[in-house]
Amino acid sequence: MNILQIASLLIVLAGVFGSINYLFLKLPAAIGILVVALLASMSIMAFDLAIPSWGISDQIRHVVVGIDFSEALLEGMLGLLLFAGALHVKLSDLRAVWPTVLLMATIGVGLSTAVIGFGFSWLTGMPILVALVFGALITPTDPVAVLGVLREANLSKSLETQIAGESLFNDGVGYVVFLVLVGLAFPSDLHHASGTIGALKLFAQEAFGGAILGITLGWLVFRVMRLIDDYALEVLLTLGLAFGGYELAIWLHVSAPIAAVCAGLLIGDIGAKHGMSAKTREYVDAFWVLIDEILNAVLFLLIGFEVFAVQLEQSFLITGVMSIALALVGRLVAVAVPVLMLKPFRKFGPGVIQIMTWGGLKGGISVALALSLPDSEWKPLILTTTYVIVVFSIIVQGLTVAKLANKVGREPDLV
Repeated sequence: MNILQIASLLIVLAGVFGSINYLFLKLPAAIGILVVALLASMSIMAFDLAIPSWGISDQIRHVVVGIDFSEALLEGMLGLLLFAGALHVKLSDLRAVWPTVLLMATIGVGLSTAVIGFGFSWLTGMPILVALVFGALITPTDPVAVLGVLREANLSKSLETQIAGESLFNDGVGYVVFLVLVGLAFPSDLHHASGTIGALKLFAQEAFGGAILGITLGWLVFRVMRLIDDYALEVLLTLGLAFGGYELAIWLHVSAPIAAVCAGLLIGDIGAKHGMSAKTREYVDAFWVLIDEILNAVLFLLIGFEVFAVQLEQSFLITGVMSIALALVGRLVAVAVPVLMLKPFRKFGPGVIQIMTWGGLKGGISVALALSLPDSEWKPLILTTTYVIVVFSIIVQGLTVAKLANKVGREPDLV
């Protein structure tokens, strides 16, 4: 199948599965599509066990593996999704909670990577550097999943901004940490820097280079938009910024996720206030909400079908189930330590640690990073474990975090 046929099939299936969810399951749209895709995948596997001569699972597995989920997300969809998410986070709101966001996206990511990595090494006997790579890829909270759930939860404005901002930035920082650790754990992999000095240079280049590029491109596009009053052209400029900026960041070997977030924040706040008319703002917002919803649906559909790409061995699945608790502990540390560090200096609303811990959903980014790992004896175990954690996170945590937030976070905003 060529890329157009694959894209057409994904859009059709996303629409069909979305309709099934809307009419029967009535779950949040993206989660419902994932559940239907998983049920369809499991049904096909069960059918193949009953009638093995048909070999339907092998045919579907061939198509799923051929899509290259990792490349499709990390070098395509992710830029649009991060830009769309950042576009609706206002700098004025982010400024009020920036210490929390900064600590969670830096110290929190490091602590979570260490806790999960050392725990996973103890659990599996995996070499510590390889286990830390797993810790890095499972640490980021997926902005796609998190921002989708936020729409269902009745959160205070400051807590919503904390969760959204931290999710957007820890995704970029986590990706950089992942690249650094892959360079240390797999030094023969020519795509990543190796050695301590190379790792530090890579971190600085990726993180700071991505931020500088995103701000620069966002500012240039903003300056052009101030000279234009044509909503269709301005929507096209934002699309070009998201697409072109992300691909330029990849080409320059700087963090494309961080670049997309910084550009989206600038256009969504400064650009919207000083570079767009009211009509243009309305069209830009509507366009990016639609893009976000469509790509969300396709992404969660792909996650559901990625079950064909993992090895469903019993020992791997048991390790995956045990690692769910490990991932939650890592997330708890990543949230609790920064909050406790800042408590003497600022007030937090009720239930912030519980909500941000349980609301730190994992998603397609973790699966994509696991798939991108160099081939090794440990890759199948890492991929299966990652998939189990992601599915649990999206379905179980995603369907319950809104209830938790309404239960423990009812008091008004205190930040």
